[in-house]
Amino acid sequence: MTQTNQDNNNNVSSEIKANFSTLVAPFFEAHYRDSCYPGLIFQQGKRKMLQINIPAGDFPALLVAKPATDDDPESGKQRPEVPGHAEDIKNYIIEQAQKEKPWILGTLTANVPLEKIKILEFGRGICIVVIPRGVKLEITDGQHRKSAIQKLIEGDKSNLIGDDDFPITLVLEEDPDQCRKDFGDMAQTKPLGKALLLSFSEVEGRVGITKKLVKQVKMFDGKTDKIQDSPRLNNKFIYIYTNNFIARAVSCAFTKNPDSELQDYDVEISSNALANCFNKFFFECSNTRYISETKVADLTVTEVRKFKDECLLGVSAGLEVLGRLLYFTYNNDSNYFDEAKVSQLAQINWTRSDPIWENNLIRIDPNPKNPDKRYKLSTGANAVTDAVKMLRSKLGWIENSSY
Repeated sequence: MTQTNQDNNNNVSSEIKANFSTLVAPFFEAHYRDSCYPGLIFQQGKRKMLQINIPAGDFPALLVAKPATDDDPESGKQRPEVPGHAEDIKNYIIEQAQKEKPWILGTLTANVPLEKIKILEFGRGICIVVIPRGVKLEITDGQHRKSAIQKLIEGDKSNLIGDDDFPITLVLEEDPDQCRKDFGDMAQTKPLGKALLLSFSEVEGRVGITKKLVKQVKMFDGKTDKIQDSPRLNNKFIYIYTNNFIARAVSCAFTKNPDSELQDYDVEISSNALANCFNKFFFECSNTRYISETKVADLTVTEVRKFKDECLLGVSAGLEVLGRLLYFTYNNDSNYFDEAKVSQLAQINWTRSDPIWENNLIRIDPNPKNPDKRYKLSTGANAVTDAVKMLRSKLGWIENSSY
């Protein structure tokens, strides 16, 4: 019989396990009418805390949230509930569970006065936490996660999480002011930017396609900032795009909608089709050929900055226009971008100075402070829409069921 890694990591003998079970069983039996959980004791911030894992089915009876009201922040122990947030979390769990894919929720934090519970200590930080009937753990951080789990357990899809446990950090605190401060302290986290969030998202739909394109398209490979929301361009980093710039163009190319998640699109097939399309376009377009065919290590900051200043394909709005136009070359049935039409797009002059961009993406400043920078970029949705309409008219393209 083949030994698994789990077997290799578990060096505790069956005899020791049996002895341990015999040791702790009486404690659980003595408190069978209470809620009992194995726990870990630790110190943090001059306070004693506990870590326990709670089965999903225990949430309704054990955990309670006391959010503040909209007009009185001090009326509860955390912020007012954000409408729809718990529902989003619930839907995330359902979607992943039904696809039999991994999912995760972060640790919840709750508080309870020490005198309301029992801690049976065995040494080395190991304990059994006894929570008597009627005692509630008051959520400090995680009210929306708690609400999502409870809704699932009480609904008709409880089977999806019936065997799951959720970690709880118990802060032995009874001062409501300190609980509110704890919530505020835990909220002092910087949200992930769109580019970085996309890097850590699931590899499916437009996220998966985007990640493939960043590697497969010469214009993007090594020239895409995967961390910041604005591409860094200095002596250390030479980036033209960000993940989010490309993701919006990807969605546009397949659906015309820059926010479409493309959940039903096959990542491999779709990314290969669009990668071939982009590589063809960027090679044939005289405005992008040099940047596309030159490895980032051989490009200078001056060259890239000049490209971004002069060419609309070096900014998000221009890339989105290209994506929207590629939609009209796409045949959904065959998952194919019409090469002849892609070549037509490559013949367009994508520099800011070309008159075709005036009064859509470009506004000319009649009194510029710098005469060399008369062209002001418009990045709003209306400007992008106007540019697409103008180019479709110029190219003589008419939308039909095939494209």
